[in-house]
Amino acid sequence: MVVRTQITLDADAHRRAKRRAADLGISFAEYVRRTLDRDLGDEPKGDISAIFGLFDSGLSDVSSNVDKYLGEAAWKEHLRETGQPDR
Repeated sequence: MVVRTQITLDADAHRRAKRRAADLGISFAEYVRRTLDRDLGDEPKGDISAIFGLFDSGLSDVSSNVDKYLGEAAWKEHLRETGQPDR
């Protein structure tokens, strides 16, 4: 179950957190969730998104296009698994 919540931050903390999320290539909400999970010791096991941003691929757009690249990879895997030609 997911619960929507609202928090109040001072302007500097909000700015810094949004900047950190952008540097990681994730949304502010995802950054807050991950930070809470880490603090509570509840980091999800097997969450591949935890590795994003750890290494430099040499490409400048990977973090900003991660969803696109993952979507393309998932689509190709689907086509392969269902025996459909890759278009």
